[in-house]
Amino acid sequence: MLRYAAGGGRAGLAALLLAGLADAAVTLALPAVLGHTLDLLLSGGRPHAWLAVCAALAAAEVLLGGGTALLTGTANARATARLRRRCSTHLLDTGTRAAARLTPGELVTRLGAHATEAGTGPAAAASTLAALLYPVGGLVALAVVDPWLALVFAAGLPLLVGLLRAFTRGSAASVAAYQREQGRIAAYLMEALEGARTVAAAGTAARERDRVLAPLPGLRTHGYRMWQLYGRAMAHSSVLAPLLTTAVLAAGGLRLAAGQLTVGGLLAAARYAAMAAGVGAVAGRFDALARAYAAAGRLAELLAVPAVAHGSRRLPPGGPGRLELRGVDVVRDGTPVLRGVDLTVPGGNTVALVGRSGAGKSTLAAVAGRLLDPDGGEVTLDGVPLPALDRRELRTEIGYAFERPALFGATVRTALAFGAHAAPHTEVVAAARTAGADGFVRRLPLGYHTPLADAPLSGGELQRLGLARAFAHSGRLLILDDATSSLDSVTEYEVERALARRTRAGTRLLVAHRVSGAARADLVAWLEDGRVRAVAPHAVLWAEPAYRAVFAAADGGADASGDPGGADGPGGPDAAARPERR
Repeated sequence: MLRYAAGGGRAGLAALLLAGLADAAVTLALPAVLGHTLDLLLSGGRPHAWLAVCAALAAAEVLLGGGTALLTGTANARATARLRRRCSTHLLDTGTRAAARLTPGELVTRLGAHATEAGTGPAAAASTLAALLYPVGGLVALAVVDPWLALVFAAGLPLLVGLLRAFTRGSAASVAAYQREQGRIAAYLMEALEGARTVAAAGTAARERDRVLAPLPGLRTHGYRMWQLYGRAMAHSSVLAPLLTTAVLAAGGLRLAAGQLTVGGLLAAARYAAMAAGVGAVAGRFDALARAYAAAGRLAELLAVPAVAHGSRRLPPGGPGRLELRGVDVVRDGTPVLRGVDLTVPGGNTVALVGRSGAGKSTLAAVAGRLLDPDGGEVTLDGVPLPALDRRELRTEIGYAFERPALFGATVRTALAFGAHAAPHTEVVAAARTAGADGFVRRLPLGYHTPLADAPLSGGELQRLGLARAFAHSGRLLILDDATSSLDSVTEYEVERALARRTRAGTRLLVAHRVSGAARADLVAWLEDGRVRAVAPHAVLWAEPAYRAVFAAADGGADASGDPGGADGPGGPDAAARPERR
């Protein structure tokens, strides 16, 4: 991941590395030049040229430091943007797979905070290489000034190396654990925010707060461990570095008294000893690298979720929309949801999926339109396996409407036009009429151009807009996953009649909980325990008491029509008053 993050800005990272190395070289050269200039001043010479060199090196140090900071910020921004773009694209390419493995809170945290931390990795790596030049170069320069002083410093070098090694080894594990706890808190918070009305109505705000903050002790433990490691490294280095510098100064003073070292040499030696002992700066770079590496690992887990692969085939022109499922199995968390499902939906027909809660209706609907790939078996549309279809062909010819539609777009019109192709305004209006939404949309302040944020919508209105969006993009297969559950029976009937008259003739698969929806379908696929128990017209299946019990359970004990009376015929006692099945 860090290598990929660096790939989009290699020139900038190279410039950053060169600037850092140049800054380190100037910093290393400055003590030697200052020492030589001081020796010239003390000897009564004319150090004008050397004073100019000192000023030039000091100015270069300032400029290079500013340039390094600017290049670091630019590299971090580019790498973060590159990571977010790749991870966001991959997340959308996985369809529903990533959402099934990771909670929304975890996904937001990984694409937000963790992408930012991982984006600092390439610049941190370049800065670390430059930062290592200070202690290494300082030790080499100290040996050039006086080898004996370098030996004095080298006596404490194993302590410095051991300190840095212990910090690096413990930091990575603590950072990874800290980021995991961050993801848990974000996941719980997202759940609480999504259910804010339920929490308020139930009066469980305090309980939810405790649940959201439950990972805080673990977060505190890992955070404390991180800062403990960093603080211990800084504390040890703040003691060890002055001791080594003092030892070098003491030895240098003896060498100066013996006439074996000049005053300028002693000044340079003191500066180089301080650089060589600067383990704190290197530890800070390693800490940034550890954070970036751990965050990159979190992003790699997201990228490990396989994307949905698409083929390049097209559907046969003018196909009727014949949908076939052969031996379809779906397993979730080790539990079979669909078991050997064989189902044929004739082209141009409407088939209702009926069954008790948990029978597998929504899973079958997801498999039918390739929102979910089965673990076994095959799904074809007009004879072409869905995985072999071109992505655009698949999404153009298969439309969905859901129980809780999510609207995307700045205005109502753009939300209804949203899809594999942007539906023109005339089709948007026609689809809204079909879904029974045109009337209330026109009553909005700006009609179809009303911003979504300014359009207060009831559950039924929102569902009708979701239906309108699906109708505006109707292909040869339309799947309605409980998409009329918030509509009253009369509105549902009007929508279905308008759908039959005004939209492209095609195949329709609908998840039905009401008897009216099943009765108006051409065929009913009755699901039970993940299997297809029977496929037949509603009137035929109504003779089965177990079939009638499906609707009685859904209606909380009422009869199939929602009436408290008995069910004495297909659709109950109101069958005569119910509109005829088309």
